[in-house]
Amino acid sequence: MQATAVFLEGPRDLHVDCLTLKTPTAGQIIVDIDWSGISTGTEKLFWTGQMPPFPGMGYPLVPGYEAAGTVVEARPESGFRTGETVFVPGANCFEGAFGLFGGAARRLVTDASRVCRIDAGMGPEGALLALAATARHALAGVHADLPELIVGHGVLGRLLARLTIAAGGQPTVWETDPTRRGGAKGYDVIAPEDDPRRDYRCIFDASGNASVMNDLIARLAKGGELVLAGFYAEDLRLAFAPAFMREARLRVAAEWTPSDLTAIRALLDADALSLSGLITHHAQASDAPRAYRQAFEDPACLKTILNWKDAA
Repeated sequence: MQATAVFLEGPRDLHVDCLTLKTPTAGQIIVDIDWSGISTGTEKLFWTGQMPPFPGMGYPLVPGYEAAGTVVEARPESGFRTGETVFVPGANCFEGAFGLFGGAARRLVTDASRVCRIDAGMGPEGALLALAATARHALAGVHADLPELIVGHGVLGRLLARLTIAAGGQPTVWETDPTRRGGAKGYDVIAPEDDPRRDYRCIFDASGNASVMNDLIARLAKGGELVLAGFYAEDLRLAFAPAFMREARLRVAAEWTPSDLTAIRALLDADALSLSGLITHHAQASDAPRAYRQAFEDPACLKTILNWKDAA
């Protein structure tokens, strides 16, 4: 069995290829993907070659951990039925390719335990569940303080703001790029230099910019918390004295868990969270090389979705 997939052979060396799929085993299902998203965080680091070493990573690889499609083969014990619409957070199912991500393909073989049912009417927005679950995981930390300041108004920052409002909070959002300050609903997006506050009790950084850490600590109230919700290619450098004077707390938010995905589905079902307005660009899967470059290089591109329906 083969599938058309995005194939990243090395930094900036990306094309669409036909790859062999591993034979399904017990507990696995086969999904035909309709939509997959391009991550401007972790996937960009693979594309540029800046990704720090992680277990299971390497080239060549199939990128993508945001995918939605239709179950085309499932055994009864899997708990799924043919024709159901599901979200798939990537898959390790390709011969001759690392499987750390593996979602940007027309067909996937994946463990049934990794996918979840979604409403077929979600369309391309069904691929956004991973980012929504990531935002929820950052908010559901040990102290569970809602952010008063969110840094970055990309897709993750917008989801953090929407979830904060759904939980009764009222965040301020910083964005350095004027083209990304639009699209806010129920909160203000401002330039950092226009914000005089230096008493934030909780700041969430969704920028992935390691150089802002000391600036953000200087904005904390005494005992305040800085949550790193992005992904950082560079080492984080901490000026100790400002952090010492504020008795600052630092928390790193890791990847989402199944409970986060369950919580996001409940919020969507209750109309307490919307995923609308987050997708800015669409492309055919055959046009993936151009789409990936645009996603990583065009600041106006928040989220690009690849359409796999017409791929062979």
